[in-house]
Amino acid sequence: MSTSLPSLNALRAFEATARHRSISRAAVELGVTHGAVSRQIKALEEVMGVSLLKRGTRESVPTREGEQLVDGLSTAFNLIHATIERLKPGPLTLSCSASITMCWLIPRMPGLYAKHPNMEIKLDMNYDRVDFTRDNISVAIRNNTFEPPKSAVIRPLGTEWIGPVCSPAYLKSISLKKRKDLSNARLLATTTRPNAWTDWLAAVGEEERAPQVHQRFDHFYLMIQAATFGLGIAVVPHMLAIDDLESGRLIAPFGFAPGKRQLSLWIAPHLASRSDLKTLERWLSQELREGLKRASLFGR
Repeated sequence: MSTSLPSLNALRAFEATARHRSISRAAVELGVTHGAVSRQIKALEEVMGVSLLKRGTRESVPTREGEQLVDGLSTAFNLIHATIERLKPGPLTLSCSASITMCWLIPRMPGLYAKHPNMEIKLDMNYDRVDFTRDNISVAIRNNTFEPPKSAVIRPLGTEWIGPVCSPAYLKSISLKKRKDLSNARLLATTTRPNAWTDWLAAVGEEERAPQVHQRFDHFYLMIQAATFGLGIAVVPHMLAIDDLESGRLIAPFGFAPGKRQLSLWIAPHLASRSDLKTLERWLSQELREGLKRASLFGR
């Protein structure tokens, strides 16, 4: 007995016909003619040596042998479909902090989608350790204070620049002209980066002890909002403040300086060769470089 399988097209034609109880409807589903489906089924019957279909004027019904075959085919085709769906590339999932997402990423996503309308991105704002498999993460933006997964493909994005920002009205109210004037200012900080003022002073070569912080917020985006409305002055990464600086909502009286943190892209190794991920990587790198160039224009 031959162990070769019948034509896949013939099997598909028969399964669709048995499911619809109609050769015509099967032909519509498969995008072929009525005659093509009929010929495929006839060829299948000849190969198998049994009648598979009772052809009628109103419907075509599987024979007993046909019912047995269609049961197996339905199971097989469903399994094939499920496997393909599981393996087929879906949307990329980008993991980054809530502050990066709100202050930097989301305002730029319309531009990304305008250039790449077929790209799909899901956002994950869990800033904890990355597990590509458990969390279904495709790519993550992290700084070098976090330990990447051993399997991660790491793409450097550059140095994070930091500097104090405040509202124009607040700047006028305290006459902040020199760094020593910060002793008269209301300093803001975050619980996620409590040493931000110390980091900035070190970045600009100041050895003096960091001034006292007056209010702390849980997240950068909350602190930036507070600074925008005149509650004080805050040290922030340039990428989180660039849009508010360009709109005039914030001012950077002393500009920005390179901090000690390096930004990187962590890529899931099994997705590193995907074309859409490579496109996203290029876009992120370009946007960060452009943002740093623009941030250098504010203050000094």
